[in-house]
Amino acid sequence: MRWLILAVVAGSTLASKLTPPVLPLIVRNPYLSTWLGDARQPPWHEWPMFWTGERIGFSIMASVPGSDKVYPLLGRPQDSLSLDTNAEYNITFPMYLGAQFDASTTNFTYMIPAPPSLSKSTKPVELTLSFLSPITPTSTLRQSIPASYMTVHVKGSFNINLYVDLNGQWVSGNRGSQITWELAHQELGKSDKGSKTWQIRRETELLLSEERDQAEWGTLHFTGPSDLRHEAGTSGIVRPRFARTGTLQNEIDEDFRGIMEDEPIFAFSKSLQLNSSTSDTPATDTVMFSIALIQNPVAQFASARGLTFMRPLWASWFSSVKDLLDFHYLDYDTAASLATNYSAQLAIDAYKSGSHDYVDIVALTARQVMGATVFSGTPDDPILFLKEISSNGNFQTIDVIFPSFPFFLYTNPRWLAYLLEPLIEHTLSGQYPNKYAMHDLGAHFPNATGHPDGRDEYMPVEECGNILIMGLALVNSLIYDTSAAAGSVWSNLGSSHFDPNPATSAFSLNNLETRDGVFGLDDSWGGSTKGLKQAKKWVTKSYRLWKQWTSYLIEFSLRPHFQLSTDDFAGPLQLQTNLALKGILGIKAMSQISETVDNEEDVRYYKNISETYVSKWEEYGISRDGSHAKLAYDWYGSWTTLYNLYADTLLCFHLEGTSSPSKTPNRQQKPLHPASDSKPHDPPTPKTGFVPRNVYKIQSTWYDAVRQTYGLPLDSRHLYTKSDWEFFAAAVTSKPVRRTILQSVAKWVNETTTDRPLTDLYETEGTGGWPGAHFMARPVTGGHFAFLTLDKACGGQAMDGLAFLDEVEDEEEGEIELENVEL
Repeated sequence: MRWLILAVVAGSTLASKLTPPVLPLIVRNPYLSTWLGDARQPPWHEWPMFWTGERIGFSIMASVPGSDKVYPLLGRPQDSLSLDTNAEYNITFPMYLGAQFDASTTNFTYMIPAPPSLSKSTKPVELTLSFLSPITPTSTLRQSIPASYMTVHVKGSFNINLYVDLNGQWVSGNRGSQITWELAHQELGKSDKGSKTWQIRRETELLLSEERDQAEWGTLHFTGPSDLRHEAGTSGIVRPRFARTGTLQNEIDEDFRGIMEDEPIFAFSKSLQLNSSTSDTPATDTVMFSIALIQNPVAQFASARGLTFMRPLWASWFSSVKDLLDFHYLDYDTAASLATNYSAQLAIDAYKSGSHDYVDIVALTARQVMGATVFSGTPDDPILFLKEISSNGNFQTIDVIFPSFPFFLYTNPRWLAYLLEPLIEHTLSGQYPNKYAMHDLGAHFPNATGHPDGRDEYMPVEECGNILIMGLALVNSLIYDTSAAAGSVWSNLGSSHFDPNPATSAFSLNNLETRDGVFGLDDSWGGSTKGLKQAKKWVTKSYRLWKQWTSYLIEFSLRPHFQLSTDDFAGPLQLQTNLALKGILGIKAMSQISETVDNEEDVRYYKNISETYVSKWEEYGISRDGSHAKLAYDWYGSWTTLYNLYADTLLCFHLEGTSSPSKTPNRQQKPLHPASDSKPHDPPTPKTGFVPRNVYKIQSTWYDAVRQTYGLPLDSRHLYTKSDWEFFAAAVTSKPVRRTILQSVAKWVNETTTDRPLTDLYETEGTGGWPGAHFMARPVTGGHFAFLTLDKACGGQAMDGLAFLDEVEDEEEGEIELENVEL
């Protein structure tokens, strides 16, 4: 049995280091979102679930010809098998070797022993279930397809019978919904291959509506090769029949009924052929399935032309659903290759930025972020819609896009532009009455009906600061001269053609390319002259909005009145230190946005105001003994995680006055200073950076002192934290502090009792559980990419500008003693 032990050990070394409570399976958008719960247990321990935790029918089994054993692999098909009192089979569980995952793929590997009829020396068959929801930063076309792959790989010397089924819970959140189904036999495009597809839908679709967060419209397409056996029928009949016979009957129960009424399931089976003449040389076999949820329209949006049913973006390139599904099925090798390229590069960059643990954390995050989005619009004007998953379902929430935006800057900045576009279009059309930036486009996804009464959630400083910071980050991502200076590894790939047509988006998809034989690839994102032209075209169209939002911040950001920040679960508060900093950074960002359209007067105006404000902010917001930032100016004895400091570095403001290149031009001007603080003819004091370096230093030291078992609490009011803000904050600390915060979050991933897709809000002590609110599967975890984005910011110079945090302090300066600080 030595070979068996070695196999187990080898399998364990391949598995990812972290053991999260939940793993992604089929995760593509807010409605095609299937996960494995209790993922620290074998995959047959629980049914897979929708992101809400609602269990859904999805089961996989295997059997061996000549054996009476049937092996559950995924879900709980054994529940149906155990009901058969005259069973001619034995339910047996395989040896489970564990899970491994990257940014696009989750694999589960098993060993299935040889039947007694074979030699005792016959090695088990290795079986791997591989779930691929590809992230393809070079191909928006592929990313827009609402479909994922599941592939079964076997390796060994004896045959395996495979069984897969799913049920109607994929198409409705109401178990009583009446559903219909059919099986389509079709040729795959111009290939000589054929396919079988189960098509399942609600009998009466409820357009653009949800029940328990699941869509009540759309058709599920479950596709496999044409040589599969198929059967539709009652779960308690179909599953036991496969267990007895190892195959299906090619029959369809046409008694349409409710989802859980004699639970109808839709199954495929296949005999995987491994018999080989040389037993010492194991054979391999593979079968691939695709699962797609097709919806048209995908949302309604109060656009400039009025309330509009929005088509999916893929419909611009594929004339029919069949064309789309044929392309997707035949494109597996290409999609897998592009996704593997992304995952491999991500792993390299994440390891350089953090550790093996960080590699796993960002890999877990990627599908979760994209799983909250839906591509829409046209190639002339692409749009990416986003659902505020789990917290309240808002549509296109700015302060949900903001924490996620490091992911988009690293992966594909054009997707960030597509997220901002509907907010800009709607506001420019005059449908939002307030002068500050709106909180969201609609109270609940998928209906972006706006807020014509102006009564959206009140976060005026928050949202204005957010969109201005993201606006400049987007502009900066366009401006680079070499591939090494690009903010995303994939930005410079493709042609440098610029479309000057004012009727099209600055970031249109009208120039898809074929490179190295691969169709449907994006052209380059910015770079050189093209980037400057794109930035100017984009900013010019909406410049009055950027000025409008900045004017609000000038009036209200230095001393914010009683209002919410993005952390609305903590309640409103006046004079929030962290919120004020965001607003001031937004004003500073506007000075450089103005530079994009060559408005020198605005550049000087916003720069002077921001510099005046930041000096006053330091006076108001730092504790009396200078050891940390307060939660609020007037809350003595408080402290806060100053996560908005991240934007100062990301936007390269921290490089001003240093030898490192900065995005900020060297203009010889005097910043305005309050009259009470300076003499009229005094020259400006030389200054390094925008936010003083001392603020970075004290916060870095403070975080190390207040860190708990599972990370850095949000502020002094509670022990809960937000993982997105932890990574924002840790990214601008010293290397040792950054490392310890990362280690704490990794420990939480391994030990938390939360049983949903990664929550961003959790307790830093106890069991690392829920603090009351149950946030889950939210795209804000894109903030976990904060390290990666910063590593590439400012032409790769951003982190060099933080080297002072790791310099040894002179003895005469001393170090802050945290045991007896004066708060």
